[in-house]
Amino acid sequence: MATTEKRVRSRKAGTPKVSKTPAARKSSAAPGKPKPAPVKALKSPRTRKKPSASAAAADRLRTLVLSALDDLKARDVREIDVRDKSSVTDLLVVASGTSSRHVKSIADEVVKMAKKAGLPPIGVEGQREAEWVLVDLGDIVVHVMLPRTREFYGLERLWTVGDQMPTALAG
Repeated sequence: MATTEKRVRSRKAGTPKVSKTPAARKSSAAPGKPKPAPVKALKSPRTRKKPSASAAAADRLRTLVLSALDDLKARDVREIDVRDKSSVTDLLVVASGTSSRHVKSIADEVVKMAKKAGLPPIGVEGQREAEWVLVDLGDIVVHVMLPRTREFYGLERLWTVGDQMPTALAG
């Protein structure tokens, strides 16, 4: 207890008690020199989108996605070309499922078919709740949603401002 009391008394009033490691004690021994701030290496900005594949590969991916959506009976499938509006992706595909289980199954089928074709997704989000599952395939981003979620967020309206509404692919 005497050691603790000494430490408390030696601190200036109002300064917090800070325990230092032996290495930190040595570095703070030189009171006249300020410590230089640690230098962080700057990372080069990464572009999220990989260079666009050939038109044939992009068309193959599009066909694969639409086939996967059709196989599991996705409803109200729409394509939105966003090449002129976004540098992140070229095509958005928006589809609905009848339940959260159906939404998850549709998204899983898209992922499975993409992997089988040698085009694994960059990322998949929302599978746990399965109200809105996003499958990022690079050139194509697939949104599978419950109808109420789709209506609430209105992605079609958001991405087609000033354009004609996207055409329906499946009913």
